[in-house]
Amino acid sequence: MKRSTKIVSVIIIFFLIIAIVIVGRQMMGAHFSKKFGKRPPPGIIVTTVNNFNFTEKIETFGTAIPNKTRAYNIEKYQVLSPIEFNKKVKKGEIIAKLKSRNILAPFDGIVGKRDFSNDLEVSKSSIVINIEDTSIIFSDLNIPETYSSVVKKGLPIEASFSGYKNKIYEGEIDSVASRINADTRSLSIRIKIINDESELIPGALLSVKIKYNERNSLSVPDTSVILEGSKVYVYKVLEDNTVKKTEIQIGLRNLANLEIISGLEKGDIIVAEGLKKVRPGLKIKPIKN
Repeated sequence: MKRSTKIVSVIIIFFLIIAIVIVGRQMMGAHFSKKFGKRPPPGIIVTTVNNFNFTEKIETFGTAIPNKTRAYNIEKYQVLSPIEFNKKVKKGEIIAKLKSRNILAPFDGIVGKRDFSNDLEVSKSSIVINIEDTSIIFSDLNIPETYSSVVKKGLPIEASFSGYKNKIYEGEIDSVASRINADTRSLSIRIKIINDESELIPGALLSVKIKYNERNSLSVPDTSVILEGSKVYVYKVLEDNTVKKTEIQIGLRNLANLEIISGLEKGDIIVAEGLKKVRPGLKIKPIKN
């Protein structure tokens, strides 16, 4: 009898412990649900869909050519005084004093030299003196025939060269050939760049970008897009601050901006950064960048 009573007591205590654990877990769950269940929506950086200037570009290379050039072949023994090279001169200014005559600058320019020994008085070989007008720089380029319909006189260009790596020189197409070269399947053009500071040097290799089809289109930052195979999406923020996964069509990229062809309208709000923190239907706290 006593043994049966002990067994019953153990069973009762066991079930009491189970009941206490269940009640305790329910109370703790309710506590944490109350504490954490009403968390504020996460702060997410957003941006407004707006317009941006997009430009298509043809990239190529060319050699800098001076506006004017004139060369003088003279005998070194004729030179009466040292010639100052890399010097800017005005039209009519003396650039070389010779025994028989003086050589005058035919136009404003810079005096240069070729095949020249520093020992003028000893060497009796001939030398070549150049004067070049570099106020305008030209360059002849060959453009693939596929661009023949867009390349026109007056189109803007940008040029750069290694002497001034961080500087962009602006110019335009000065002339376009009337026919395509059948051997190279290319169209010859000449570009013109104003070079008032004489920074572009004749013979320099120019990196050239020809700008065409400029337009003002809707854009989004490249950090806002989701790529899934051949499709592109953004998270559009609705009026109640929930996000909707929206498919878009994109065009050109310019710096960190992507051109929008369809899928969004000007003024739409989209998630700009932190895409991994967002999912469709999530309510967020928009933070404008």
